[in-house]
Amino acid sequence: MRALLIYPQFPPSFWSFERTLKLVNRQALLPPLGLVTVAAILPQEWDFKLVDRNVRDVTEAEWNWAELVIVSAMIVQKDDFAQQIRESKRRGVPVAVGGPYATSMPREAAASGADFLVLDEGEITLPMFVEALGQGATSGTYRSEVKPDVTQTPIPRYDLLEMDAYDNMSVQFSRGCPFQCEFCDIIVLYGRKPRTKTPEQFIAELERLYELGWRRSIFLVDDNFIGNKRNVKRLLHALKEWMEEHNYPFFLNTEASVDLAQDSELMELMVECNFNSVFLGIETPDVESLTIAKKVQNTRDSLNQSVQAIAHHGLRVTAGFIVGFDGEKPGAGDRVVQFVENTSIALAMFSMLQALPGTALWQRLDREGRLLGEGANINQTTLMNFVPTRPIEAIAQEYIRTFWELYDPVKYLERTYRQFLLMGEPRHKTKLRRPQLAVIRALLTIAWRQGIVRKTRWKFWPYLFHIMQAKPKHWQHYLSVCALGEHFLSYRQLVRNQIEAQLHDRATMRAASESNGTCESSQTVAA
Repeated sequence: MRALLIYPQFPPSFWSFERTLKLVNRQALLPPLGLVTVAAILPQEWDFKLVDRNVRDVTEAEWNWAELVIVSAMIVQKDDFAQQIRESKRRGVPVAVGGPYATSMPREAAASGADFLVLDEGEITLPMFVEALGQGATSGTYRSEVKPDVTQTPIPRYDLLEMDAYDNMSVQFSRGCPFQCEFCDIIVLYGRKPRTKTPEQFIAELERLYELGWRRSIFLVDDNFIGNKRNVKRLLHALKEWMEEHNYPFFLNTEASVDLAQDSELMELMVECNFNSVFLGIETPDVESLTIAKKVQNTRDSLNQSVQAIAHHGLRVTAGFIVGFDGEKPGAGDRVVQFVENTSIALAMFSMLQALPGTALWQRLDREGRLLGEGANINQTTLMNFVPTRPIEAIAQEYIRTFWELYDPVKYLERTYRQFLLMGEPRHKTKLRRPQLAVIRALLTIAWRQGIVRKTRWKFWPYLFHIMQAKPKHWQHYLSVCALGEHFLSYRQLVRNQIEAQLHDRATMRAASESNGTCESSQTVAA
């Protein structure tokens, strides 16, 4: 079987970093880990080609070669997901789909024209699909409520990737999260009992990347890396030895719950293993909103002190924030800005709340009759998909102002500077492999734009020289985070434009509806 694996395009988003990646000749931040894992699970006598549409288009020769097309996507990729299915069907090639989007919204995936829906986790459903193909099936849906044992998951087929196109590589240690946040679909997709790979299995994946020549950063895509702390510590003890033996070839970063701050041993082990950043789902500094959203783990300790504790150990904190919770008081955006400024979190992902299919939030809003349609979109440029408890117009305008203020170039530079002053320095020296000309060009571009052209010029140089003096092991990392500001300068304008356009459309539709209602009333009176 000749299988063509296609990863759909992402729209511009908080994490797309197009302008920043262009500086170092990269096309995408992360590769499609799901698809290279699918390729490893499928029969290895099959022939595979993989095209990441965030890197390049599918060629005519690849379309003609394919006997089967396999598409995997997240919700935010659904437009190009549907386009690739249509193109496959136009060419008469059968299509199998899977991944978080198809699993969460199988009716939408089926409506796109896919022949096979291979849902849930592939370790169980892909063999079901292969067996059906062998029996001559031309369509079908394959599901399983059973969660697979990930210790049996094979090493992903990283060799299928165009590795030079990516700024980071992806690996996974665990699936699932022990918490029960109302708005989160991770526990719906992967369960509340974190399942982990073995240390030997995980290290074998790193060994494979090392053999393929990878020497840049690696992102552990676990939605909560520390969900099973006992197993994580077992991994880190083994990983520490491997990293030392291989002269610390990678920087690592991941996602974790805020209770990481309460475990000094865990933070120390992460830093010893060359982790340099961690994403936290803080969501909001408002305790009432956290309680309503059932994110009670964020209410047990001071969020401010937790962020500082993690930073002092040498982990740069990035964080997610949300506006639009039920019962939320006006000024929620201002409180997010204040928290971000107080904690010096340079990268603060900020979104309006979305109800995702299957979540407890979705089910509650459905019972209350507050959902707006059946769809969902988790991009930062989309209005909420349900009726909130305060006017959507007020929330959206507050969201626009907050996003604009968070990514004011001067404020972003100031937070980045303060954040690196707070951080403990790395324990080990890692020489990342990048083309020198690209690095030099990127540095010169940042120096020109932020150090000469823009209003940041009055602070850029003093901050840089002080970081080089006070935190000499951090200056390259510091400049890389400064470079990310190039993305947000344009992205905040996109957020403003698209949200304001959607608000305008809503106002126009409301006015038209009210006008029609008035006309109908007048006609009734006249009759």
